[in-house]
Amino acid sequence: MGGTPDHQHDHISAFLAALAAETGAAPLTITAYENDLRQSDEICRARGTALSAATSEDIRGLLHHWHDRQLAASTTARRLSALRQFFAFLSSEQLREDNPTSWIDSPKTQRQLPDSLSEEEVVRLIDAASKLADEGQALMMSAALELLYATGLRISELLALHRADITSHTDQLIIKGKGGRERLVLLTALARERVQLWLAWRDQQKVDITEEALFIAKAKRMHRTSFARLLKDIAHLAQIDATKVSPHKLRHAFATHLLNRGADLRSLQTLLGHADISTTQIYTKTRNDRLQGLVSSAHPLASKGDGTLK
Repeated sequence: MGGTPDHQHDHISAFLAALAAETGAAPLTITAYENDLRQSDEICRARGTALSAATSEDIRGLLHHWHDRQLAASTTARRLSALRQFFAFLSSEQLREDNPTSWIDSPKTQRQLPDSLSEEEVVRLIDAASKLADEGQALMMSAALELLYATGLRISELLALHRADITSHTDQLIIKGKGGRERLVLLTALARERVQLWLAWRDQQKVDITEEALFIAKAKRMHRTSFARLLKDIAHLAQIDATKVSPHKLRHAFATHLLNRGADLRSLQTLLGHADISTTQIYTKTRNDRLQGLVSSAHPLASKGDGTLK
C-alpha cells in the first residue's frame, strides 16, 4: 500500500467536527462514524499508510479485510459510506486531489423488514405501564408510551421534549429531528390527557420544580437507558417478550398500523420525518395480506369471473 502515515494532522477529527456542525448529526451518529473511521485507519496504518493518504487499492484492501472477517454486507456498506463522506470532505478542503472511493462499488444489501408490535400488543403494553409499582413512574411511562405511539417520535426526540411543549390546549408539536429538520406531529386527545396527568402529579410532589424536561428520572432529564429499562419492566407486566419491545419498535408500530388503516406514504413520510420516501416505503412490505385483501374487495374486476365490471 502506498503513502506514509500522517501523524501531523488528525483529519478524522476535522471531518467529524465538520459533520456535526454542518448536518447537526446526533452524538451517537458522530461516535459511530468515528469508530468506523478509526478502525479503518488502524488497518491502513498497520499496512504502512494513514487512512487520509489511502489509494483505491488501499480501500479495496479494506473491503477484502472485512470480507475475510465475514462482516455483514450492511456493516461493510455502512463503513464504506463513512469512507466516501470522509474522502469527499478531504477533497472539498483541498487536503487531497482525488477521492479513492469514487470507483468502489458498494456491496449489495437486503433491507430488513422492521419488526412491529400488533395493535393488541401495543394496547396491552400501554395498559401495563399504569401497573408499575411506583406511582410517578406509572404516570410518566403511560404518558410517554401514549406519546410514542400517537406520534411515531424517535426516542431521542421524545426525551428532548420540555414540559412547556405540551399544554392542555396543544394538539400539535414542532419536532426537530435528524439533520436539524423540523416537522409537525399531531397529538391524540388521550396522549395529551396522559401527559397532563403526569405533569399534575409532578407539580403536586414538587420534586423537580426547576427541571424543564418533560420526562425525568431522579429529578433530571431521563436518559434513554433508563427509559429502555422501564420499558422492559412494562413488557414483562404485559406478558410480552421483552426482546420484541423497544422505543423504535413502537415507532415501527405507529407507521405500520397507520398504513394498515389507509394512510398514504407521503403523509407518513412527513409524520416520521424521513428525508427520503424510500425509507418510508419499507413499511409497505409488512402489509402484503392487507394489500391483497384491498385489491380483492376494491378492484372492479376482482370478483367477476366473466371480466365484466362489478
